[in-house]
Amino acid sequence: MTPTRPSGVDLVDLARRAVGVVFVVNGFAFASWVSRIPDLRDTLALSPGQVGLLLLCLSAGTVLALPLSGLVVHRLGPARTVTVGSVLTAGGLVAMAGGLSATSVPLTGAALFAYGAGTSSWDVAMNVEAADVERRLGRSIMPRFHAGFSIGTVAGALVGAGSSHLGVPLPAQMLVTSVLVVLGVAAVIGRFLAVQEQAEDHVRPSAWSAWREPRTLAIGLVVMSFALAEGIANDWLALGLVDGYGAAPALGSFGYALFVVAMTTGRFFGGGLATRFGRVLVLRVTALLVALGALVVILSPSLPLAFVGALVWGIGASLGFPMGMTAAADEEAHAATRVAVVSSIGYCAFLGGPPLIGALGERVGVLDSMLVAVAAAVVGLLATRAVAPPAER
Repeated sequence: MTPTRPSGVDLVDLARRAVGVVFVVNGFAFASWVSRIPDLRDTLALSPGQVGLLLLCLSAGTVLALPLSGLVVHRLGPARTVTVGSVLTAGGLVAMAGGLSATSVPLTGAALFAYGAGTSSWDVAMNVEAADVERRLGRSIMPRFHAGFSIGTVAGALVGAGSSHLGVPLPAQMLVTSVLVVLGVAAVIGRFLAVQEQAEDHVRPSAWSAWREPRTLAIGLVVMSFALAEGIANDWLALGLVDGYGAAPALGSFGYALFVVAMTTGRFFGGGLATRFGRVLVLRVTALLVALGALVVILSPSLPLAFVGALVWGIGASLGFPMGMTAAADEEAHAATRVAVVSSIGYCAFLGGPPLIGALGERVGVLDSMLVAVAAAVVGLLATRAVAPPAER
């Protein structure tokens, strides 16, 4: 009996599931080591400023790879780009394990550079694929994909917190994570949409043309503002709770886990809220929640109340990136290039965020330096009009 060939709808649904898995794996890989930054700091005996400089290596790898990522996606397609990016990410984790075992700051920095280059190209490619799947399905599912990323970060943060509590060496955790990354991506990457299927409906525009579009750049500013607020929590929330409230490293990791749980919840319900109330209003409210949550974390008189602030901060940071991707993909013919540009601009937050907080942390403490997240929320609030759909402009 001849097997039935999957229909176009079936292929898109398979791609939807595969993209969801890739988002989860990406988030898990990131949070599994970010949640243990306090342990990394202690292993290498670094000050807050030195931690910031070390994280700058991650930022440098990310930002240097981003301008090329759109071109790579155009030449190789999302599936191959995700494959290459995930292998480079896993290699960075292995090198990080070696650097920590040898207590070598230069080797750890080089590992973070490789990790940043790999995960940024992976991120752009999976967002391009997600935008194409969303367009073909004809409904808003981008926040759900990013909820998958958050689910991965929740799992990674909990694994990091548990490993820290149990005294599992960080290098051992990194090695296991690298294996899981490669296996997870390899298991589903074959279900991505074929490159010729993505190109059949239209001729692709120049990969550089979107960099000259004011609305695309404005959407990028919104995404960058929310990404900075999210990135500050990713990189510094655990350490800020440890240093600012005298919490144990495991409790610092737990606070970060609360942040990503809240962010996951926001992404699961955000698509429906945006459909009902509109993207602009929803993003304005979430920007205000970022500012409120960050202020509670910074000014709270107690650790439990700071945990509440982390929850509010997470809900506020949940929708900026996925709604920006959806806005960038409003026009089918330009979706891929605009998603790549907006992703690239958003990830520029990783260049300035870590060293800025580290430098401020040296002067005013890590906790107070996170006021930068409040400023980022204000910028995002002022620029949200750019994400309005064409019919509302």
